[in-house]
Amino acid sequence: MADSQGTREWLTARAAAWRQLAQHIFALRNRNRATLTEALDAVESYSALARDLATARQLAPRSRTTTGLETLYAQMHALISRKPPLGRAGLVDLLRVRVPAAMRELRTTIFAIAVLMVVSAIAGWWLIEAYPELIGLFASNTMIEQVDQGHLWTEGMVNIMPSSVLSVQILTNNIVVSVFAFCSGILFGLGTFYLIALNGLLLGSAFAFVHQHGLAPALFKFIIAHGPVELSVICLAGAAGTAIGESLIRPDRGTRRDSFQACTHRVAPVLLVGAALLVGCGLIEGFISPNPSYGLPVRIMIGIAYWIFMLLLLSGKLFRPLAAPAPPQRS
Repeated sequence: MADSQGTREWLTARAAAWRQLAQHIFALRNRNRATLTEALDAVESYSALARDLATARQLAPRSRTTTGLETLYAQMHALISRKPPLGRAGLVDLLRVRVPAAMRELRTTIFAIAVLMVVSAIAGWWLIEAYPELIGLFASNTMIEQVDQGHLWTEGMVNIMPSSVLSVQILTNNIVVSVFAFCSGILFGLGTFYLIALNGLLLGSAFAFVHQHGLAPALFKFIIAHGPVELSVICLAGAAGTAIGESLIRPDRGTRRDSFQACTHRVAPVLLVGAALLVGCGLIEGFISPNPSYGLPVRIMIGIAYWIFMLLLLSGKLFRPLAAPAPPQRS
């Protein structure tokens, strides 16, 4: 009887502190940052709560109070263990560690996706060369009419709308395509396979069609400044989507849900960097590609330079720490 009375007194005495802690947790969970004092108080409260939970499990192991303390302890643990918002240090870690790690994991898949796009482009070229009437499957009537008249559909784009508006529309479309290539991997990789193959067919058929009308050099001149990075990012997104599909087909840890979540966490940084690169592609395609004042050599230099920048960025070499100078040798 005395033990029961003592347990009730202890629970009553600590109840106010637990209610206050629950309110404190709720306030901190809705904020991105906390002061140093608040962080230290949270750690101290976490330790005190662990002691209270251990005591409650001994005194009343199956009570509602113990269950509530376990829930409160789990919330406190998640609050203390959560990752900080992406600041400068987090961004550097993302570009220096996580993105190169994801690229190493995806390198075989990236190669396979690139081969799929090349093979699809060759197939598209052969299809239109052999059966020119099938171009209607890949191009609109307006595009076909313009090429038949000896003009690319890209001519006069700057005159139709300002370069800034055109750039925004292009980068939005490119990002949507890449995100769709990534997200369609949830269909066990089949959606990604379809999208990459379709893009390759469209590219190959378009070049074959304009080649038949003597406009292939003009189309090459238009896409060379932005095309290498744009197509590369689509392949990266496709590789990430394929990895998502593989994580569902062959889970490497726990359930399919666990494998899916882990794979998404690992490869998502590549998609994030790819989206940033597509912003640059949109600017180039809006301001440089349709502008006739830029000659072919300048466009080739821009395309190669931007592609090399992409490789350095994805490999993490742009953010490697500088090596410490060697200590002087004693004579």
